[in-house]
Amino acid sequence: MEWLYILMPISGVNIFWPGLIILGFGVGIIGGFFGLGGAWMVTPGLNILGFPMAFAIGTDVAQMAGKSLISTMRHGKFGNVDYMLGITMLVGTVIGVEIGAQMVMWLERIGSVDKVVRWLYVVLLMSIAWLVFHDAAVRRRKEREAKAQHKELDASAVGIDWASRLQAIRIPPVIHYKHANITCSAWLPITVSLFTGWLAGILGIGGGLIRMPALVYLVGCPTHLAVGTDLFEVAISGLYGTASYAYKGRVELLAALIMLAGAAVGAQIGVVATKYVKGYGIRFVFGLAVLGCLMSVILKLLEAEFPSWGWLLGPMATVEVLGFVSAISIYIAVKMVQGAKAELAAKKMRAANS
Repeated sequence: MEWLYILMPISGVNIFWPGLIILGFGVGIIGGFFGLGGAWMVTPGLNILGFPMAFAIGTDVAQMAGKSLISTMRHGKFGNVDYMLGITMLVGTVIGVEIGAQMVMWLERIGSVDKVVRWLYVVLLMSIAWLVFHDAAVRRRKEREAKAQHKELDASAVGIDWASRLQAIRIPPVIHYKHANITCSAWLPITVSLFTGWLAGILGIGGGLIRMPALVYLVGCPTHLAVGTDLFEVAISGLYGTASYAYKGRVELLAALIMLAGAAVGAQIGVVATKYVKGYGIRFVFGLAVLGCLMSVILKLLEAEFPSWGWLLGPMATVEVLGFVSAISIYIAVKMVQGAKAELAAKKMRAANS
């Protein structure tokens, strides 16, 4: 089965290349759907497939930049991007990315990069999973309370409402983002992007893993606009991150190109699916995807702690991350097909009645 493995020229490791294609295609769908670069799955996925962590981060950032640029153009056609908001966030993102990248180089020098990055992933993924599902639970409680009073909950109602309080802090300059219909201090999105930019640099993610929920819960951006605006930000920060990691010699271009080939196709499916799944539907599936990624990272941590069980835990981590990416991708593709069929049926009905 040697033909299923390919030697990576820069890192010098042999990689299961079908795994790269599955990872790229699946994360393309997931990234286009959630407004993420998908790096939160790709970095641990590449590490599980055999890349050293620093190479996994750098290679991930490279494939993410190209895929997110494709998705952004598609979202722009649907009107899902607030470019002014995205440009404002670039200020914090660029600074944060470089701080994170420098921290990775320091951790690599002291031999702690793998362990630190994996544990950061665990903490981050657990926090975001709690946030998403707690928000959904609070909103369901509001729906039950409204139903008990024989009322219907407003469609714009949310579970967690931190954004309105943060928007009330009007430190100059105060900007109105017309497309997202948000008025807030420019320092709010800049602060959010500084933190997510740091995460992008140290974890190899576009920052989208936390930026999309941060845009929703902290800035107050509607979910579908948060998806497109986040991808615009991921694309720009990814280009900068790629240049930074390439300069440091930590980008495996061959692997990035293999994944990008699959991701370019998958991203189109994910973006179109957002036409048919809105608001809390996107948030709930996002929460499930976070839990799946969390499980694969935990399995890899257990493998490091219990090397005698590596023969079992290593393959389990690989199967889990690829299987979960595939399952979520299939679900999104099915939703896209169902939505497209319903839309065509509605058009035929209108045509018949006219």
